[in-house]
Amino acid sequence: MKIVGISGNISAPSRTRALVENITQQAAQKAHTKPTLIDIAQFAAELGSTVSYENFPQVLSDAYQAIEAADLIVIGTPVYKASYTGLLKHFFDLLDPKKLTGKVAILAATGGTDQHALVLEYQLRPLASFFGVATAPTAIYARDNEFIDYRLNSDAIESRIDTAVNQAFNLLDHKAAQALAA
Repeated sequence: MKIVGISGNISAPSRTRALVENITQQAAQKAHTKPTLIDIAQFAAELGSTVSYENFPQVLSDAYQAIEAADLIVIGTPVYKASYTGLLKHFFDLLDPKKLTGKVAILAATGGTDQHALVLEYQLRPLASFFGVATAPTAIYARDNEFIDYRLNSDAIESRIDTAVNQAFNLLDHKAAQALAA
């Protein structure tokens, strides 16, 4: 099983990256595999200057290949002005919509207040749906004050992660059973 996390933050260090790493590590531990992390901050300049579907920079091609090969994707973003980051949007804008059909995702976001938590439902879930990605019903939103030194420090969020990972694996099991029945 291949697990890929996408951190949509454009700065480092990043609470979003820490959250995505936490989720992917928990999922990878359950699957006995090693996750891959795609950190938008590491190639923001290359991504921002890419405006064509042809001749992607190698770092971007590698990221898209990792996502296309993934069974489980964790999509994480900080919330800016009630939305996910512009470079994360651009990253998905350049991705062929057919390449993610049938994949499973866990959605995650970080922000300063609970007022931003709905971004998971009204922006990230529709984005995943557009790409034909099934999402775990439980999404994970963590406030900035639930981190200490960019490390998650919340039993409640850890519990949500556990629930979301279990739901994602149930979706993957259901998908595998359907493939066997076909």
